Amino acid sequence: MKDHLVIFDTTLRDGEQSPGASMTKEEKLRVARQLERMQVDVIEAGFAAASPGDFDAIQSIARTVKGSTVCSLARSNENDIRRAGQAIAPAARGRIHTFIATSPIHMEKKLRMTPDQVVEAAVQAVRWAREYTDDVEFSAEDAVRSEVDFLCRVFGAAIEAGATTINVPDTVGYSVPSVWGELLRTLIERVPGADKVVWSTHCHNDLGMAVANSLSAVLAGARQVECTINGLGERAGNASLEEVVMAVRTRADVFPVQTRIDTTQIVPASKLVSQITGYPVQPNKAVVGANAFAHESGIHQDGVLKHRETYEIMRAEDVGWAQNKLVLGKHSGRNAFKSRLSALGIVLESEEYLNLAFARFKNLADKKHEIFDEDLQALVSDEDLTPDGEYYKLAYSRVCSETGETPAAEVTLNVDGAERKGSGIGSGPVDATFKAIESIAASGAQLLLYSVNAITTGTDAQGEVTVRLERAGRIVNGNGADTDIVIASAKAYLNALNKLQFPDRVDPQADV
Repeated sequence: MKDHLVIFDTTLRDGEQSPGASMTKEEKLRVARQLERMQVDVIEAGFAAASPGDFDAIQSIARTVKGSTVCSLARSNENDIRRAGQAIAPAARGRIHTFIATSPIHMEKKLRMTPDQVVEAAVQAVRWAREYTDDVEFSAEDAVRSEVDFLCRVFGAAIEAGATTINVPDTVGYSVPSVWGELLRTLIERVPGADKVVWSTHCHNDLGMAVANSLSAVLAGARQVECTINGLGERAGNASLEEVVMAVRTRADVFPVQTRIDTTQIVPASKLVSQITGYPVQPNKAVVGANAFAHESGIHQDGVLKHRETYEIMRAEDVGWAQNKLVLGKHSGRNAFKSRLSALGIVLESEEYLNLAFARFKNLADKKHEIFDEDLQALVSDEDLTPDGEYYKLAYSRVCSETGETPAAEVTLNVDGAERKGSGIGSGPVDATFKAIESIAASGAQLLLYSVNAITTGTDAQGEVTVRLERAGRIVNGNGADTDIVIASAKAYLNALNKLQFPDRVDPQADV
């Protein structure tokens, strides 16, 4: 019998710390439902003490998710831990994940605490957490640059205090596989009570080795891997869930573990997270990239046609590539539409929203011959279906662009219930549209990123636009989709402005 490898997904916490990737409660719930459908063991739903919004999102996920453990992160202080305990209280299975930095540079420069004080804080944090749940995880932030003897001491104390999972993070993505595996092996051998807990690894990707380091830790005895969908995360990201899971599954001859992940849900999860956060997946990304199972070389094509395994070590169907087509059209009924939304983990709050979404589906079906699941994901993500924060809304747009003439745009916006008109000229139709919007909004925001991707194939495909804006140090992403790329661009820009208009989650600066 192989050991069970716990998959701990932190897309909703660590992944959300990517610039502009902050999610609304409704978006977090959609991702959580997909993670549950994928049978992720632990969902780290957020940082309860970071903001009231984060607390509310974690609590909502705890009420909704039944098949996965719901976890909240907490620093090693009483307020954080009690907020986390309250947030996970409704969960069928809840976990508190508490941490404190243990490297000399962090203890001296950031915490301004002595090693003795750090150990005392870690022990007290675990004891507070045990008041709420028997499932307590303790992490030593920046373990990669910590002294081994001190790690043994603090981990041993945390275990004695009641921690059930011990996490060893490479917070800054500094390690390499051979060194990381040896560290895990040493800790498991030396820490008192090591056999009573699950050992975990949490690796960042600054040197491009997060997955390799995580797998090295598994070979050394770790039985939990902390990871994110698409490797999302601040800086260079985290270990990629899909790569860890498929490596363990594909190389069963190497790894003495197995996961319970439903791998056919990997691609749907990847597409959902990409669409919500506005972070596109690079075409050559392993497992979930558009080219992951594409073959252009004639030699490769010939081999695959003769026998798939000549050039493919995984089946596209096994990770969900064959399940992306929605066989619905303009003659499809409301119940079929609702059932497909449910299968995708999309739950609209009321009949009013369902009716609106169905009307927009019918409108889209008139424009497109084939509707795909990705189209639905984009359709129900428009802000007028999730009205919280709907300050700006596009009512009308007219763009004129012709050879030899300066493009011009006119827009009418609904601004907090009042109709306002604006115009602008620019170097292209999108630039003119953005300037027309700004003639009304006067946001003072700086455009950091403008990205366009086709949601599906074909010339009638919806274009999905991501806009990243920055104002006063705050960065947000906006998304928009439409078969008209200029309209999609306007929607994305307004989506970003809406996020700037309302308070966002407070960044806890917690990077385990």
